[in-house]
Amino acid sequence: MKRLILAALLGAASPALAQTVTAPAGTIEGSSERGLNVFRGIPYAQPPVGERRWKPPVPLAPWTGVRKAAAFGPACVQPRINAGIYANPPQRMSEDCLTLNVWAPKDAKGLPVMVWIHGGALLTGYSHEPIYDGARMAAKGMIVVSINYRLGILGFLAHPELSAEAADGVSGNYGIRDQIAALEWVKRNIGAFGGDPAKVTIAGESAGGLSVLYLMASPAARGLFGQAIAQSAYMISSPELKAAAHGTPSAEAAGSAVAAAIGAPDLAALRAMDAETLTGQAAAKLYGPQATVDGKILTRQLAETWDRGEQAPVPVIAGFNAGEIRSLRVLLPPAPANAAAYEATIRERYGDLADTFLRLYPASDIGESMLATTRDALYGWTSQRLAIGQTAIGQRGYLYYFDHGYPAADSAGLHAFHAAELPYVFGTAGNTPPYWPRIPDTLAERRLSDAMLSHWTQFVKTAEPGADWQPYGKAANYMAYAAQPALRQKLLPGSFALHEAAVCRRRVAGNAPWNWNTGVISPVLKPVAGCR
Repeated sequence: MKRLILAALLGAASPALAQTVTAPAGTIEGSSERGLNVFRGIPYAQPPVGERRWKPPVPLAPWTGVRKAAAFGPACVQPRINAGIYANPPQRMSEDCLTLNVWAPKDAKGLPVMVWIHGGALLTGYSHEPIYDGARMAAKGMIVVSINYRLGILGFLAHPELSAEAADGVSGNYGIRDQIAALEWVKRNIGAFGGDPAKVTIAGESAGGLSVLYLMASPAARGLFGQAIAQSAYMISSPELKAAAHGTPSAEAAGSAVAAAIGAPDLAALRAMDAETLTGQAAAKLYGPQATVDGKILTRQLAETWDRGEQAPVPVIAGFNAGEIRSLRVLLPPAPANAAAYEATIRERYGDLADTFLRLYPASDIGESMLATTRDALYGWTSQRLAIGQTAIGQRGYLYYFDHGYPAADSAGLHAFHAAELPYVFGTAGNTPPYWPRIPDTLAERRLSDAMLSHWTQFVKTAEPGADWQPYGKAANYMAYAAQPALRQKLLPGSFALHEAAVCRRRVAGNAPWNWNTGVISPVLKPVAGCR
């Protein structure tokens, strides 16, 4: 608390001063704040409104005069969610939302850059959430950029009419195209802010981590970044553009279905709808935004891209949290009535894998076992697959496991919950959302935050998080963040192999997605040659 009061007093005593840069995009006036130059709400593409709704982003022509960059831009249109620990709806929303923010040290020159992609299930979130404030990171000698991208139905709708009108014959993935456009803007312009366009790290958490995977897999993003950080990412299956696959309809069919459900008979009717009404109605009809395998932005399923070693050949930090599902219980199926029912269901669905499953996730504590199952199948499997995959192509993969708790979180049953690491990484413990369990301002908490902040910034600068954190490698190293950081080996033995086998069998069967339908709601997993 004393630190927050002191910071407020210093801010009051040191009013922001104008700071101007001239970039290829045009002249931009930001502000000088406590040793940093900060630029808020810079547009990186033309507004995707009117007839541009559901079209790829178009670069802005260089502007004349001076563009003010003192205020954050509006968030992209999204449902206003006011419940749950993550609730922090934006004050302003607009379809004209393709903006980014820059934090840079004064007199920066040739500094490495981190581009942050916010989470929110590809449905909610925005670049200027206070927890993502880039000041602490930038003060360590780097440039931080945070970006908005289109969300929900506005960002991910695929539809036959949209594909027909598109020059490349595909639709969907507009939010991912926005992210690529933002990276292209960074490559062209970040030098004016003192950044090195050849030293860019993409980073994100949850849906932002998933976006990192999409960008690593996308040919369209190749060469726009040299390192990646994926926090609590999830390598789920994606719909194919025109064909049903892996137990889901085609993306175009899903788009047609949601359009019919909200009473829009054609594309013209969809474009005529108010953006907030459209977004809200689509969400109410359970439209789930996902990237699409379209042959352009995504050429194949993420898992196949990694199997073939075709992902971006870059160093990666990847990891997840011990209590991921404690704050995401909506992902859990109903629990079986008792231990006998639990074991019988697992044996029916996992067959020859059931003994291994029950050893890892025993019937003696169904609640904890179900939390761990969904965590490991979704986030743990993905994180370890990333570390293993980068190692296999001769790149450094760094794995972490965040198992840190503090009184307010632990007393609420939220030990190391989903996204709990964010304020430690950014050094923003005082900026958490209103319903977030409050982090105490203690020496131990500050030290852990300092360590994580140091690891992340060192990785952005050098592609290595520090001498105390060794790459995954043959020893299966990982960094455990509990009371303090500690290098360990072989995270959750047996877990990755089990879920890798389960996903392999699903992929061969081709009739079920691989996401959170695991454990007692898994499809029946029959033995398959080559899948263990």
